[in-house]
Amino acid sequence: MNELILNNDEKIENLIYEIRGVQVMLDSDLAKLYQVETKRINEAVSRNIDKFPERFCFRITEKEFNSLKPQIATSKGGSRKGHSVFTEQGVAMLATVLKSKIATKVSIAIMDAFVAMRKYISTNLMKHQNLYNLVLDDHKRIDKLENTFKQFEEKKKTNEIYFDGQIYDAYSKILEIFKSAKKELIIIDSYADNTILDIIKRLNIKVIIITKKNNLLTNQDIAKYNKQYHNLTVKYDGTFHDRYFVLDNVTVYHCGASINRIGYKTFSITLINDKTIIDALLNRIEKDK
Repeated sequence: MNELILNNDEKIENLIYEIRGVQVMLDSDLAKLYQVETKRINEAVSRNIDKFPERFCFRITEKEFNSLKPQIATSKGGSRKGHSVFTEQGVAMLATVLKSKIATKVSIAIMDAFVAMRKYISTNLMKHQNLYNLVLDDHKRIDKLENTFKQFEEKKKTNEIYFDGQIYDAYSKILEIFKSAKKELIIIDSYADNTILDIIKRLNIKVIIITKKNNLLTNQDIAKYNKQYHNLTVKYDGTFHDRYFVLDNVTVYHCGASINRIGYKTFSITLINDKTIIDALLNRIEKDK
């Protein structure tokens, strides 16, 4: 059998194709291996049609044939009637109806070839799957690192510390926070003065300042400001000790220093993420509105 395959300069594995999602062999290739004419193969099927359901044997179109083995189409051409192809079960059944010694030997070799092909495909699929898993794991590790860096950057953006003398950087950060408000900004600062007015005049939103009653932000300052910008409301409440910036009643920042003292001492600006704290603060602010 091996001599037959070598003389034809062909391996059985190379004669197994995939079509319509199944592995098959052509009737002409089987005839060559069985050392009979192709028509005898098809005659054997016709005489025993009940033994060859479609999952064992089926006809393919000339287009399908050419796509499977174009060298046959260019050398000798195809069959006018088309070609039959046999699945692994069909080849096994074919050996029983041909009833020859060579058919039996060849069929055994073909069965081994089908098994070898399945093993080859399974091994390669496993290799591809392992490679895919490695790539997927790498992607997951990269994504995890990127998320870590992203969280670090976000934390850096929303939780920052400023040291003595960093006046410009601190003001720039506060202005950046204020500009992120879409409709309303609430500033809670017991020592608010007209320094805040210089910042909020750049905003085209409603601004509420909650501060304690003092001479730092006078009624005259407020009146002059609103005569030009018309967006400020000042409420007096001396119960707040810390400084907060509330954006659109959703986002809350804690500021470690009054705005008029920024740059004189070390302080931090921190985004508050605790919903309980945010809700409690918003409820307290609501009482002042």
